[in-house]
Amino acid sequence: MHGIFEKIAGYYDRMNFVMTLGRHEKWCREVAERVAPPANGQVLDLATGTGAIALKAAGMYPAVTVTGADFSEEMLRRAETKPGADSVCWLQADATRLPFEDESFDGITEGYLLRNVEDLDQSLREQHRVLKPGGRIVILETCPPSGLVKPVVTLGVRVLVPLLGQVVARDRSSYTYLESSTLAFQSPQHVAGVLKGLGFQDIGWRKKFFGTNVILWATKPR
Repeated sequence: MHGIFEKIAGYYDRMNFVMTLGRHEKWCREVAERVAPPANGQVLDLATGTGAIALKAAGMYPAVTVTGADFSEEMLRRAETKPGADSVCWLQADATRLPFEDESFDGITEGYLLRNVEDLDQSLREQHRVLKPGGRIVILETCPPSGLVKPVVTLGVRVLVPLLGQVVARDRSSYTYLESSTLAFQSPQHVAGVLKGLGFQDIGWRKKFFGTNVILWATKPR
């Protein structure tokens, strides 16, 4: 898993743009808006990748300290070269064993983390631990297709994602994995159930792009 993300770091942004027809940046902005940290607060962006969400948050909330964490050194190296990167604290970290004290952050954001961890429940448990009471978690994830469009969307994902990987990145194998992880990932209802079991409240979500992506949010009670 780690090797795949080291490998795709150089064309990660380009592929996100192409696969979402340019919508990815807007979704990252929405995630940053929804976390809504207090002035002088602390925000943690997990699976920060090349820093799309972290940089949006840092730009929106200049008085807030933003930490971008990822397990891929190469992703972080790319993030550190972007405009505005000096406004974010970049850190290599394992999302299932976060190196932070309890209740360290006023908000947590993440993009495409949960489908790539071996233990989804443990990752969310760690996020609950380091989040302050009253803090919000906002999650951008892929979403398995459902309803009447499921056959069409499933076929599209299976065919187009590896094909785009071949054409845009010349890396079909890595994006074949990403295609399979998209279709096999849990539903928003399942993720919401885990969040509720951990004690989160005010849980909601909004599907995007023919139901293939979703933004979920929840609040840790005070």
